[in-house]
Amino acid sequence: MVVVQTADFDPAALYAALQARASGRAGATVSFIGTVRDYAPGEATRTLFLEHYPGMCEREIQTLCDTAAQRWRILDTMVVHRVGELALGDRIVFVGVTSAHRGDAFRACEYIIDALKTRAPFWKRETLDSGRAFWVGQHEDDARKTAQWDTRTPHDES
Repeated sequence: MVVVQTADFDPAALYAALQARASGRAGATVSFIGTVRDYAPGEATRTLFLEHYPGMCEREIQTLCDTAAQRWRILDTMVVHRVGELALGDRIVFVGVTSAHRGDAFRACEYIIDALKTRAPFWKRETLDSGRAFWVGQHEDDARKTAQWDTRTPHDES
């Protein structure tokens, strides 16, 4: 399940839905919740505005989930990502993965969030307390992490 929405989400409800879909087959559920943080050094972030390419964005995230399912023995994935104007501390993204075993669930969840940050068509505009606004560029560290997943094989991660 992949959803892009403006509304906030309830992590407990998403976790429960993921568990229900696993029908008792999951020995592990791993989730990640990302929140708005201060991006700019020296001045506080007021808001973060996220735009996306509708349709294409959801397809790309689903492709990442499908890739995770091909690489690891997972049962299900769930990604909910917010767009629009978000305040400091607001939830941005939920990634959940179920699997029979924790290792597969951890690796698949980490892969999805790492790849999502570099491959899904989102654009972020940060506004500081001073009113200054700017587009946030891709972080080199995020690109490096995603590239490392491309060179790994599931055997390397056992």
